[in-house]
Amino acid sequence: MTVRTDLTALLRQIPAVAYALLLYGFIFLPVLVLVTFSFQESRVPVPPFDGPSLQWYQAILEDRRLMSALANSIVVALVSSAVSVILGFLAAFALARFTLPGSKFFQGLLTAPLTVSYLIIAMGLLITFNEFGVPKSLLTIGIGHVVINLPLCFAILYSQMGEHQRNVEQAARDLGANEWQVMLLISVPMLWPALFASFFLSVTFSWDEFIIAFMVSKFDVTLPVEIWSMLRSGLNPKTNAIGSLVFLFSFVIVLFLDLVVFRNRKT
Repeated sequence: MTVRTDLTALLRQIPAVAYALLLYGFIFLPVLVLVTFSFQESRVPVPPFDGPSLQWYQAILEDRRLMSALANSIVVALVSSAVSVILGFLAAFALARFTLPGSKFFQGLLTAPLTVSYLIIAMGLLITFNEFGVPKSLLTIGIGHVVINLPLCFAILYSQMGEHQRNVEQAARDLGANEWQVMLLISVPMLWPALFASFFLSVTFSWDEFIIAFMVSKFDVTLPVEIWSMLRSGLNPKTNAIGSLVFLFSFVIVLFLDLVVFRNRKT
């Protein structure tokens, strides 16, 4: 009877296991193909596989345009994410801790870009920059990335400002701390997991973003725009290598968040 019960339970799990395998295969198979053919020795990144070879990784490291675009992406991602986190924290603190007229309206206004297509945001930014005579540059790309990442940072941080933290902040005020001391010495340390999560998620989104970077840039471009430019001329084995590095970068960030930030939060 026990054997039959175990067999029945095992058979019931087969559809769920098969579904999980199909789902993960659908998600990760393109990544696996990309990484595999980044080690292709021939110039055509298609089957059959002939390798392994690191020549295309060497080629992208020697490509000044790619390395310049990579550096631009890193600078824009780090700076725009830091600005997004700071502005998101200040907005979340103000709306969570103080009764302001129209606070619900401002909350909706801050999170509204999350529901808008990046194409619409990019067109709006392009028209605005042209209207005010702002030249296309890394600065305009960074502003665009702040626009799309600020709502995410605000939503994460606002959701973490609970009643326990409010009580600790009030106790600090009762002991003589001013608002800046409460924010920097009480709120920030208590919110550091959410702050780190917001920052690294913003870095990930900025790192991969293409539409806004494409429409508001000119000569100084980010890595996704440079990859798109390379693909216009057809298949290029260097795109597989640089794509693999982009995936590795995003994977390392997610792994760091899971092992350091979220695990400490659960503990």
